[in-house]
This record gives sequence, structure tokens and C-alpha cells, in this order.
Amino acid sequence: MIKKLLKSVRQYKTKTLLTPLVMIGEAALEILIPFVMTLLIGVIESADVIGRAEIGKIAMYGGIMLAMALVSLTCGALGGKFASEASAGFAANLREDMYGKIQTYSFANIDKFSASSLITRLTMDVSNVQMAFQMSIRMLVRAPILFLFASIMSFVIEPTIAWIFIVAAAILGGVVFFIMGKVQPNFRMMFKKYDKLNAVAQENLTGIRVVKAYVLEGQEIDKYQKAAKDVYDYSVRAEKIMVTMNPIVQTIMYATMILLLAVGGVRVVGGSLEIADLTGLLSYSTQILSGIMTVAMALTFIAMSRPAMERITEVLSEESTILPSEHPVYEVKDGSITFENVSFSYAEGKTDVLRGINLSIRSGETIGIVGGTGSAKSTLVSLIPRLYDARVGKVTVGGLDVKEYDLDTLRNAVAMVLQKNVLFSGSIAENLRWGKEDATQEEIEFAAKQACADEFIEQLPGKYEYDLGQGGVNVSGGQKQRLCIARALLKKPKVLILDDSTSAVDTKTDASIRAALKQHAPEVTKLIIAQRIASVQDSDRILVMDGGEVSAFGTHEELMQSSEIYRGVYESQNRGGQEDGADE
Repeated sequence: MIKKLLKSVRQYKTKTLLTPLVMIGEAALEILIPFVMTLLIGVIESADVIGRAEIGKIAMYGGIMLAMALVSLTCGALGGKFASEASAGFAANLREDMYGKIQTYSFANIDKFSASSLITRLTMDVSNVQMAFQMSIRMLVRAPILFLFASIMSFVIEPTIAWIFIVAAAILGGVVFFIMGKVQPNFRMMFKKYDKLNAVAQENLTGIRVVKAYVLEGQEIDKYQKAAKDVYDYSVRAEKIMVTMNPIVQTIMYATMILLLAVGGVRVVGGSLEIADLTGLLSYSTQILSGIMTVAMALTFIAMSRPAMERITEVLSEESTILPSEHPVYEVKDGSITFENVSFSYAEGKTDVLRGINLSIRSGETIGIVGGTGSAKSTLVSLIPRLYDARVGKVTVGGLDVKEYDLDTLRNAVAMVLQKNVLFSGSIAENLRWGKEDATQEEIEFAAKQACADEFIEQLPGKYEYDLGQGGVNVSGGQKQRLCIARALLKKPKVLILDDSTSAVDTKTDASIRAALKQHAPEVTKLIIAQRIASVQDSDRILVMDGGEVSAFGTHEELMQSSEIYRGVYESQNRGGQEDGADE
């Protein structure tokens, strides 16, 4: 796990390595200062009276101590600077690596983690790991060095008394590791509750119009408060354990100091220990115990960040369920599509949502797809651009298995307007250029005309430079659908999939869009999922889905004779007059 995370250090390796080096320098100087101080006190004690002390030696030792203090201060400042820059850079790289990895995920991978969990991992989890990284390269280097060399110097001065520090350090270490073991499970659960909290907030903000329309603000507040309370409960449990560390550590430190003064005082009175040596031991005891205190604090941060490290590593280690071809093909010949005995399920061991699908679609055909809710219409077309991979069987486009294509090549050849229309912040032109980054203004306007979007765009202030707002909030549902269709057409695809993407437009506009597609994109294979029979009635052939299986496949006239499901839907829609959608 640590090895995988440290790959994100990259260009900050130098500062990461310099930090412990300057911290070692700071620690070494801090160790030497008490030793020089004992020499200084020894010089003063050796004089008969203070006025006859060797002023030169006192000045020399004083100057040495001052120089050491200044160099130590410089090393500490540099250590702080390098550690801050290295940790901030590490966090930036880690977020970049995670975000890049997420972009390679298939829909199945996204489903596994959930969007809210990934957001938590990209933000709060990385911040916790950043703090732990900074503490590790700075404090966890300085403190052990202080402890080690201060202990050595203590043994040099007085071995018997030095054992007091070792015993105290062992007790402190045991306490720290015991508390870490108790606190980590609570932090692990706290992060999971954070995922749920983010999910509640994300869902509420995304659907805020629905919430207000149904006057359910109070219910949503209660839901959020419950999620926040769960985070609070596990956080308090962890903090209750952690707060015990400080008083325990302080008690052990002060007990050690008292014991040192008691034993050292008796030895000084007995003449077996010099005051200068006792002064040095006191300084080293402070360094040893403060070093342990620092380690305890650093390990506390690491205990908090350990679950975050695990969660980040899960993201970085996750491999896409869509595996690239070893010898990819970079050209899609045409828009012909076949399904050969295809079955699919969303998770291992789950019931198949598609079963035994066999289809053959010629390039340039217009295929209507109808069926009841949950009949797996969207799932079927999602296999064509490899948003998911079939569990059994083979899907081909242009005569080749979709798994043989370079993934970008395949998806550029298959334009898909999803059931849920998604637009992004920015102008209409910027959104349409998602279909073709270098599209000219003429190409944009032509695509908009094909999708019947030009009529409302021309009425907007700024026209194609009109700002859509976050998620396209400044346009209606039908207008969103037409913009998404125009965006897909700009790709000039071999296959165009419209997944119920004209449901919010009136029947006249729907018919105009289909006529434009037939006229201007005759060579493009068009798959149109629709609830209204009128939207697919004039298709070359119509596919009827039922329960994840192909119920019937043929022309409108053939299906009226052979398919009871199709005929029933047609008659029900025409008996009371077809209900037209309308732009808001």
C-alpha cells in the first residue's frame, strides 16, 4: 500500500529526501547543545569563584551553543518548508492519479464505489494522507533521532539513571500502540459514514427542484442530520479513545522527571554525580520524552489516515472491467452490428438482465427499440460502445468484436445520447464541441439544425455563446435533449444511439429530428429507444424487448401481425389519442 502511494511523490522526491536530512541535522545539533552546556557548567564549577572562571572558555562554549542553536533553527525552518511543499505536491499528484484512474473505469467500476465515495476519497481522504505524509518525513525522522542519540548521551553520562528513560519509553510505546489499535476501526467506520453523508448531500442538491416541488425540505434535513449524526458518533468514539493519550503520556513524562530528580538529587548529595551531569541528564530526558510525545502525536495522525490510505489504494488498484485489446484495431469499417448469443449481468453471480440475444443490424439501418420498463433496452445498447462487456457471447461493430477495437476508436465511432441528459457549465458552443473539439461554427450550427435546436438557440441572448449554467439549468428538458443530440451528431459517428432522448419534445419536433437524421445521415446506423410507437413506427425494423429477451424483430406492419406486445402498446397509445410531450 505504501509503495503504491509513494509513486505519487514523483517530482517532489528531492524535497521529500531533503526534509529528513535537515531534520537529522536539527536533531543532531539539539543533542550536542546539552553536552556543550555540561562542559560550560563544568568550567564554571571548576573555578574557585565566578570572577576567576576561564572567561575565554565560557565565551567559546557560549558562542558554540549560540551557533548550534542558529543552525538548528535554520534546519528546522528548512525542514518545515520542504515538508510543506513535498506533502502539498504529493497530495496534488495523488488526486491527479486517482482522478486519472477513475477516468479509465467502466460503468461497473463506478457502480462498485459510488460517486459520493469517490468524491470523499479525492478530497478528505487525500487531505488526511497528506498530513500523515508530512508528519512522517518530518516528525517521525526527527523524534527517533532525538530519542536514540539522547539515550546514548544519557548512558555516556550515567548508565544507571539512563535506564529510567528506556523503561519510560517502553511504557509510552505500549500505550501509543494500544490506543492506535483501538482507534483505527472507529476511523474506518467514520469514513464510510462520510461517504453516506456526501451521497445524501449530492442527491439533495442534484434533485433540489423536486424536493422543493414536493415541499420535502424538512424530510431531507432530517435525512442529512441522521447521516451527520452517524459521522459524529464514530468521530466522538475515536476522539474519546484518543484524548486519553495526552494525559497518560504527560503523567508518564512528569513521573519520569520526578524520579530522575529524586534519584539524581540523592546521587549529587552523595557525591557520586556532578550537578553538570544532572543538568545534562535533565535536558536529555526532556528531549527523549518530548520525542516520544511527538512520535505519539504523529502516530495518531497515521492511525487516523490509515483507513484513508486503504481507501485511496483501493481506487488506485482497481482495474477496469473493460480490458483493452492486445492488438487494437484503429478503424471502424461501418455501422453494422451483431449480437451473437449475448447474455449480461451487472455483477458476478447476479441474475442475467440480458439473455440469449441474437441480432443482426445492417449498416445505415434505422432500428427502433421498444419494450416495457426494465426490459433491458438501455443495457442492450450499452454493450455496443463497451460501457459494459457481455458476460457471454459476442457483440460486433463493423464486422469485428468490439473487444478488438481501441476503446477510444470504438467510442468515437458510436455516439450515444444517454437517457439522462447531461450538459456542463459553459456556453452552448463549448458543450457542443464535446462532440468534436475543433468543430467550426458552421459545423456546430449544422448539427444544431439537424437536432432542431437552432430554432430556440437563435432566440437566446448570445445565441451559441449563451451560458447554460451548471448541468444546463438554464434550458428546458426538451432543449437539453436536442442539444445532446446535436453534440452526438458532431462526432459524425458510424452508429448513433438515442436512448429515449426525444421523450421531452413534442411529436412534431420528434418527427422533424428523425426526418433530418434520415436525410443528412443516411449512412449512419441509428438505434432509437422510445416509449412512443410514433417515434419508431417508420424505422426500417423495430426490436421488441421483454424481460431481457428479444420478443420480436421486424417492420411495423410485421409486428402488428406477429407481436402481441407491440400491437397492445400501439393500440393503447392510439385508442385515447397519443399523448404529446412538450417543452417546458
